[in-house]
Amino acid sequence: MIIKMKKLSILGLFLLAVIGFNSCSSNDDVVFVTNNNSDLTFSNTFQSEYILIPQASSNLAERFTWNSVTTDVPTNITYTLEKSILGDFSDADVVGATTGNEIAITIGDMLGYAAEAGLDNDPDTPNPNTGPVSFRLIATLGEPGSLPNVSDTQTLTMVLEEVSGPEEAVCDNDQFYLVGAAVKFTGWDWATPQVAACSGTNVYTVNVDLINNVDGDGNFRFFTTNNDWGSGINYPGFIDDGYTIDPMFEDAMDGDNNFLFTGPSGKYFLTIDAVAKTITLSEPTAQGICDLDQMWGVGAGLTDTGWDWTTPQQFMCEGDGVYQGWANYTSVTDGNNFRFFTTNNDWGSGLNYPYFVDEGYTIDEKLVNAEDGDSNFAFIGTDGKYWTTIDTVNKTITLE
Repeated sequence: MIIKMKKLSILGLFLLAVIGFNSCSSNDDVVFVTNNNSDLTFSNTFQSEYILIPQASSNLAERFTWNSVTTDVPTNITYTLEKSILGDFSDADVVGATTGNEIAITIGDMLGYAAEAGLDNDPDTPNPNTGPVSFRLIATLGEPGSLPNVSDTQTLTMVLEEVSGPEEAVCDNDQFYLVGAAVKFTGWDWATPQVAACSGTNVYTVNVDLINNVDGDGNFRFFTTNNDWGSGINYPGFIDDGYTIDPMFEDAMDGDNNFLFTGPSGKYFLTIDAVAKTITLSEPTAQGICDLDQMWGVGAGLTDTGWDWTTPQQFMCEGDGVYQGWANYTSVTDGNNFRFFTTNNDWGSGLNYPYFVDEGYTIDEKLVNAEDGDSNFAFIGTDGKYWTTIDTVNKTITLE
């Protein structure tokens, strides 16, 4: 009986030794991956070219997807997406990293890559408007001594649509002027008329703030000549010429049969189409090429707004990189601060005074750092309405 127990013990030790040896042997012999292993590949379908439009910066440009790398034993794998403008990855930058199987980039991201590549959309410069950006995946295993798995390179073509400047518009008038009580920031005064400029063949457009006066005094008129009351065209004048007029306008039935605005007060894109013979109102519309359709102003220093998102001040894109609009300002002590925002109803999108200073802007002397908790803007000029311009190209903020 004693002899049998000894044999069992010896046999058990032998088996443990064999198992232990095989286990160590397996760990030493496993090769998880090797460089440029073909089992790491992109699985999405790429476009032949990516046309980059600044107004769509927040839109998805591409979603990179790939297959999972296979290994002999379970282990953590991190996938890193890199980009290269040169194409050989000597300038490699990390786009993102994940343990999943996809990473997305926006049009805004690609516009940044295009800037790095020296692309522009001006046909008058020697810089190209089309260029490549290369991407690759690197899979790194969570195992000491393992080599990264690198995918083949995928090169995408970025395209900035060239802007040769607008074709010269041909109109019977250079512009129409809007004057009257319904036109906010204007009233019945020629000091600051709203101007619907010629923007196409006999088409005139303007982003305009309109007021529906509860007392029924929301009237105004179109004029063809600045500071000339005799050049006015009233509601029946357009009707008699065969125009179809937006239902938010009607005959004011006042002494001059002006236009009466009956819609909700706010900013509108007004179009006078002398070809189709229509006058229409629509949502505010960017009339230039900007990263955003508009910027927003909120704060106590903006008389019509305050620190409230109910009636934020819109500064529409009115030119290439230029945001403009009328605003009422107040310099009242401890109530003259405000901030610019890039997104409506989003406090986190605010851009304060130091932000613009750090970006190299020259800021109108009527605006200073409020030195409050958020370093907002403070208005220190004479209370009143000002034509506000945020020029992101020349980096200026002006009040006129």
